[in-house]
Order: sequence, then structure tokens, then C-alpha cells
Amino acid sequence: MEAFVTRKKRKSSPEVQQEQEHEASEPDNEDSTDIKLAMLSSLHPTFDQETLLDFLLAHDGSVKATSQSLRQSQPKKKSGVVAQKSLRSYTVAPTGQESGPSKKPKLLSRKGATMHLFDPEDISQHTPCSIIHNFLPPEDANSLLLELLEESKTFEKITFKLFDNVVSSPHTSSFYVGTYDELDQQKYEYVYNGARLTDVRKITPQLGKVKERVRDAVNREIAERIRTHHGGKKLKYQSPEPWSPNAAFVNCYNGPQESVGWHSDQLTYLGPRAVIGSLSLGVTREFRVRRVVPKDSPADSPSESSHNPDAEGQLAIHLPHNSLLIMHAEMQEEWKHSISPATAIDPHPIAGNRRINITYRDYRESFHPRNTPRCSCDIPSVLRVVQKKSQNWGRYFWMCHAGNVPGKESCTFFQWAEFDDDGNPIGKQPAQASKTM
Repeated sequence: MEAFVTRKKRKSSPEVQQEQEHEASEPDNEDSTDIKLAMLSSLHPTFDQETLLDFLLAHDGSVKATSQSLRQSQPKKKSGVVAQKSLRSYTVAPTGQESGPSKKPKLLSRKGATMHLFDPEDISQHTPCSIIHNFLPPEDANSLLLELLEESKTFEKITFKLFDNVVSSPHTSSFYVGTYDELDQQKYEYVYNGARLTDVRKITPQLGKVKERVRDAVNREIAERIRTHHGGKKLKYQSPEPWSPNAAFVNCYNGPQESVGWHSDQLTYLGPRAVIGSLSLGVTREFRVRRVVPKDSPADSPSESSHNPDAEGQLAIHLPHNSLLIMHAEMQEEWKHSISPATAIDPHPIAGNRRINITYRDYRESFHPRNTPRCSCDIPSVLRVVQKKSQNWGRYFWMCHAGNVPGKESCTFFQWAEFDDDGNPIGKQPAQASKTM
């Protein structure tokens, strides 16, 4: 303090003086995000909390680096629909280094917070997804939307049992395959939530037209993900074969309150480390993702950090009309996703308040019900993965699923699932699958 009293220097502005006081007690990474946000709020009162959090995340939790970046930005109050800059635009090059790609940013642990992502590179960096905006030529996207809006007039709500209560899905859907033979298989051989599908349809002309374009784009994104995130090697159990969709669920969300809760997509017919291509049309909705945290993991334990660096914080990916989201091989085992209810939505000129979502899937022949275990209920078992406990985390198992059928009880069937490195069931030789959708 003596040096500051005796040393002659130009008087700092009140804002800079306040920042100097905070820098003298710069918090380390063990301090909570709330403390850091409170400090930044006092330094930069014109920025709202969510903007401050975005900046803080982009600078690895450093209050000093965040404050430097904020001083170079024009504060903007959030109101209505906003467009978010990429988090990369907030990065400040370290002193003495040229500007350029910085080290990989990490998200701060902030349980209960939701961070909104718009930029494709941010989405790829921080989630197990990649996104392609304006995926189809506009006329193709509109033709597909019009076709499926007409189809959706006869969609049904799926009924299933949840905790001894019979409930219906909060949106309508239908299932599409390529041939009448596949349609019969889906109705009489495949089982979903312990029951047969009743609404299975043959692929429509526009769905068929778009399928190959989706297939090619997803395979490019898979190759890029392996190159940039996994050191050029696919994940263990991930199939080395090209992704080739032969089935599609089409969902209709009519209005802001129609939604789907937190879940992982069923792997029973896809196999481990599945990839799904999801095309959104019509109204923009939020697709939220969060890492799965074992319930017996202490909040600050080292084991939890390897599974959940974000401590159950949510990441919201905005899915506008004509956007293709690829859920990569990390998604279903390690993350959950949802479409949350919206307080308000901006109507689409063709779809009005409706969103149409198509999830293209690659059903593998080695996971056809004839090739998977059956329980004593004589119902094909369901493939799941351990997510709730640290013990056996990520291990796959087969179990009875009859308990999801109204009027039925599940048996005690349980069997650990074993696969080779390419995700094929041990002891079963996969036949040549028919890719005719």
C-alpha cells in the first residue's frame, strides 16, 4: 500500500480503481461461480448475469481475464429474442502471445444453471452433438415440412406405464420404415417399452428424398468428430461401418407446452455408442442436454469430475427450422436430453406453432429381437447402461421391460451384455442388414 501512496501516477477512473481492488484478491478456481459473478457484477453493472456467465465460461473462470474482455465489448441488455456471439469471440490472448486459437475452454461447475449455445463450434466443443444450420435447400425443407404437417394430423400419443400409472407422451409421433416387409417386422417382431407399435408407416416421398442427404452429412460429421475429439480413433463399441438410416421416428410438438422429459434414447436395436441424426422443421425449440451424474458420487469427488464436469448444469441448443443435429456416440450413454416447455414461441410462417422433428436411426441386424436375449415373460429384453451408480458405470446389461406395459409386471431377468470392440454382441455373427428405407 505504501508504494501506491508515495508513487506518482495518473489517477485511475473509479471503475479501474475498483477493478484493481478486486484483482488484488483474484479468486482461485475453488471459489464458487456465484462469488465470481457477484464480483463481475460490481465491476460491470451494465451486463446481465447470463452474459457475465457466458464471458466467465469462455475464460476458464478467471475474473481478471473476463473483466478485460468485457471492457472491450459493448454491453447489451437482453430483451426478447437475442443472437449470441460465439464464446470464441470473448477469448483474450495471453499477454505476450499472438491472437489465435486458445486452449480448450472448459465449462464451470454450476448446478442448476442453463447455458444457451447457438454457434456450431461452441455446440461441438461443449456437447456430444454437432449441428448444421440451413441443412436443406429452402424449397426441399418446406416441401418436407408441408408433407409431415399433413401426416401429423393422424399421429398418436404413445401410451406407457410409469410408476404403476398409465400415462401418455406429451407430444404425438409416428414411425417410418422403407418397405412393407420392414413395416410388418416393426408391428409384429419389434417391441418398444414392452409393447408393439401400432402406428408404423411406409416412408413418404419427401422423407425418402432427404434420407440420403442426411446419411452423407452424418457420416461426414462422425468422421470429423473422431478426428477432432478422439484422436482419430473411434470409441470402444462404436461401429466402424458407415451410418445408414433405415428407420425414422417423426414427432410433432404442437404449441409451446408440448415437450419431452429428460431421457436417453433406447439402445436396444441400435447397439452401443449409437449415432442419431435429428432434423428440425418449423418452430424453433430448445434442445437441452446435461451429463449424467451417478447418484452416489460426491459433488466434488474426482470420480464425478470425469463423468460430469458441469455438475448437472444444462446446456440449451437452439434448433431453428431446417437444422440437422447429430447426436454422436457419446450421447446416449453419458448424457440425457429433453425438449422443455417454452413460455412463448415465435410462430413459423408455414408450421404456425408446430415443430416437426425427424430422428433418423440405423437399426443393426445383430440387434434384431431374434438375436437378443428374451426373458421368461417371452418379451425381447431391453438394452440399458449403468448410469445411476459409480460401480459398473457405463456397463451394458439386458433386462425385462414388461413392466412398462399396462396390465403387466416385469420379471427379474437380468444379464450383463458383452460386445466386441465394434459393438457386436459376443458369440453372435451379424447378418447382412437390409438398408432399404
